[in-house]
Amino acid sequence: MLALQPPPQAPIEAPQIEYSAILPILILLGAACAGVLIEAFVSKANRWAAQVTLSLLAILGAGVAFILYVTDNPPQRGLTTLYKTIAVDRPALFLWGTLLALGLGALLLIADRTVERGGAFVAQAGIRPGTIQDRVQAASGGMQTEVFPLTLFALSGMMVFCAANDLLTMFIALEVLSLPLYLMCGLARRRRLISQESAVKYFLLGAFASAFFLYGLALLYGYAGSVKLADIANAAAGSAASDTLLFAGFGLLVVGLMFKASVGPFHAWTPDVYQGSPTPITAFMAACTKVAAFGGILRVLTVGFESTSWEWRSVLWVVAVASMVIGAVLGLTQTDVKRMLAYSSIAHAGFLLVGALALRPEGLSGTLFYLLTYGFTTLAAFGAVSLVRDASGEATHLSQWAGLAKRSPVLAAVFTFLLLAMAGIPMTSGFIGKFVVFSAGIQDGMTPLVVIALVASAVAAFFYLRVIVLMYFSEPAPDGPTVTVPGTFTTAAITLGVLVTLILGLVPAFALDWAGTGTFAF
Repeated sequence: MLALQPPPQAPIEAPQIEYSAILPILILLGAACAGVLIEAFVSKANRWAAQVTLSLLAILGAGVAFILYVTDNPPQRGLTTLYKTIAVDRPALFLWGTLLALGLGALLLIADRTVERGGAFVAQAGIRPGTIQDRVQAASGGMQTEVFPLTLFALSGMMVFCAANDLLTMFIALEVLSLPLYLMCGLARRRRLISQESAVKYFLLGAFASAFFLYGLALLYGYAGSVKLADIANAAAGSAASDTLLFAGFGLLVVGLMFKASVGPFHAWTPDVYQGSPTPITAFMAACTKVAAFGGILRVLTVGFESTSWEWRSVLWVVAVASMVIGAVLGLTQTDVKRMLAYSSIAHAGFLLVGALALRPEGLSGTLFYLLTYGFTTLAAFGAVSLVRDASGEATHLSQWAGLAKRSPVLAAVFTFLLLAMAGIPMTSGFIGKFVVFSAGIQDGMTPLVVIALVASAVAAFFYLRVIVLMYFSEPAPDGPTVTVPGTFTTAAITLGVLVTLILGLVPAFALDWAGTGTFAF
């Protein structure tokens, strides 16, 4: 009998990898893995210095690799690598540069141990809140140094997320950026119960959002037979499959994306998590996660679903309006500074969605520029919030900020400038950001949405001005909080945010030009 021979198979070719293009991500991931080894093999006394040095060198090294790649002038359309799962194009490069710069500022806030003795993070995470051991660790100089590799893992996940060329890679990146944040939210040195509560809320709601994203991914795979955004776009343009799968999958996908971007009405986690998390982690989430999430939204809407925009655009109009109204109106009722900034973030997410819905080059460039300006302003604002303290830690109730200008004129002036930037006052980056985004919306025929955005922006300006009036025109309480002199790291982070906010408000042309060059590769 003749033995049956298996049919000949074509040789499997290894995908070509452009290592120079993805080197910044590889550096961050490698340093994060090295940070885990430091936790295992370096003594507690030396861990903080080793982790800070490694993390700073990793971000700076990734920045150098990024600059070297950008100066080689990559093609206008960019390239795809790792079997077309990662698109390294001009929008992705702009977002990567933004994330690396914001990540550096956030890492400086995380590493600071002068504003709070020992740092903002618990010395031992396993200690129960309210116990004698908890009070002892709050006064100790130790710090849970796992936050540094977790930060690098989250930052690398954000970079992959905004450059992912297919939905499965995007989902994996979503989990890589989210899981470290769930952990870090519960590591506050003080007020640990509310910190742990915020971590649990973020984890549970984030798990639901990830499930929505994954279910939408499955439906879209059933529709197009592929998870690549370009294949989904081709199927949507001329497929005989039922559109029910397409739009059901898109709707579930959008829920996951909007949750991560803090867009109302998918914002329920944002105020509680912003308030309960250690303030450096709140700054990291508010700045970097927003950039990564909207980078992913822009890529999904433009590459995968632009041809069907007439079907879903009106729905996202409603989402944008809801986010603006929720952020502006509920922000008026807040009595906590961190919660107020959380609702400000929700309102800004609605403004960003105006640019994302424009689906034209002006909308893309305007949204990228807005993300850059908002990230640095928010990072500096939370850095300033961490400096107002009383015996129990940070003093975030608005009544405690009364007369702050008499206690610290410099901090009050800095925070006033940042609030005015968030309100969109001229001579700040916030004004330019709103101008370019709203102009793109008007050019794309979304004038009614832009009018609503302007009204919401005017309403939101009220609660910014309320804080300014409270700081300058109220008398400080005799037993009010003090303003801590910031250390080198916190000073550098706040200075970076303020300078970028000022420079982009006065000379925004270079950033706008870079944001406006190139399109998505797929």
